[in-house]
Amino acid sequence: MPRRDPDKQGILSAVMETAGIYAVAALLMAAGIFVSPDFLTADNLLNILAAVALLGIVSSGMAFVTYSGSMADLSLPSIMAFSGIITVASLPLGLPAALALGVLSGMAIGAMNGFVIGRLNANPILWTLSVAFFMEGFMRFAWSNNQLYPDTAPGTPGGAFIGLFRLGVGPVPLVVLVMFLMFLLAHLVMTRTRFGRESRMVGSSRAAARASGIRVTRVVFLNFLAAAFAASVAGIFLTSMNKLGVFYLGQGYDFKAVTAVVIGGVMLSGGRGHLPGVLGGVLVIGLLSNIMQFLGVTAFRQNIVTGLVFIAVVGWQQYQLRAKGRDYA
Repeated sequence: MPRRDPDKQGILSAVMETAGIYAVAALLMAAGIFVSPDFLTADNLLNILAAVALLGIVSSGMAFVTYSGSMADLSLPSIMAFSGIITVASLPLGLPAALALGVLSGMAIGAMNGFVIGRLNANPILWTLSVAFFMEGFMRFAWSNNQLYPDTAPGTPGGAFIGLFRLGVGPVPLVVLVMFLMFLLAHLVMTRTRFGRESRMVGSSRAAARASGIRVTRVVFLNFLAAAFAASVAGIFLTSMNKLGVFYLGQGYDFKAVTAVVIGGVMLSGGRGHLPGVLGGVLVIGLLSNIMQFLGVTAFRQNIVTGLVFIAVVGWQQYQLRAKGRDYA
C-alpha cells in the first residue's frame, strides 16, 4: 500500500480549509448582485478593498499573535495611534525619517509586549489591555489631550504625508497594494521559514515546543514584534487619511482584526490556520459591510452583525476543540 506524503496532505488540508472562507465570499458577492446593480462594478469592488485595507494590514500582524497561541494583542489600536502621532511630530525631520520613527516607536511597544509575555509569561489579554490603557493615558498627557496637525503646505513633508494614503498605482490605491504585500510576506514567513514552523509548534503546545528545543520566548517575542510592525504601518496610513495624529485613532481595530483572523480559520488556541484564509476573512467582512450599506443598515447595527458572526465562529471552534479533546481555556 503506497505511503501518503505528509507534505502533500498538509497542502491539501490548507487548501480545503481556506476554500471555505472564499466560498462564503463568493456567496456574499452573489447576494450583493441581487441587493444592488451597482454592487459588482469595478468602482465598488475597489471601494471594498480600500475600505478594508487598513483592517487587512492589522490582521496580517494579528494573525502571528493568534497563530502562536497568544490569542490577541489588544494594544494594537494604541500602537496605531502612537506611531501616527510620532510620525506627525517627526515631520520636521523629513518624511523618510518621520515614517521610520513612526514604525520604530510602534515596534518598541511590540517589543515590550513580546518580552513581558514571552519571558515573564504574562497573560497576553490582560497585559496588552493594560498597555492599551496606559498608552492612551500617556498620549493624552504628553500632548495635553490635543490633536497634532501636520503642515500641509505644498512641497512640505506634511503635504507629502497626507498624500500618502491618497496615492495609487493607476486606479488601485497604494494602501490596497500594501495590504496584499503584507499578506504575501506574512504567508511566506509562516510557510517557508523556520520561524513560521516554530510558531506553529508553539501555538500547538508550548510544552512540546520547549521539549523540542525551540526557544519559545524568542518565538513569542518575534510574533508580537511582527504584529506591532503591521499595526504601525496601518497607523501611519490611518493618520495620513485623517490628516491628524490623536490618541483615539485605531480604536476598534483590535476586535475587527481578531474577527477577521478567526473567521479566516486561525484557531484562537493557536497552531492552526493560514494567511490566505485571514485575507479571505478580511474580504468577507468588507463584502458584508458593503452589502449592509446598500441595504441602509446603520453602523451600530453592522457592529451587532459582526459581533454575532464572531460569536458563532468562536463557538464552532470551541466545539471542534472539545470534540478533539482539546480546550484552550
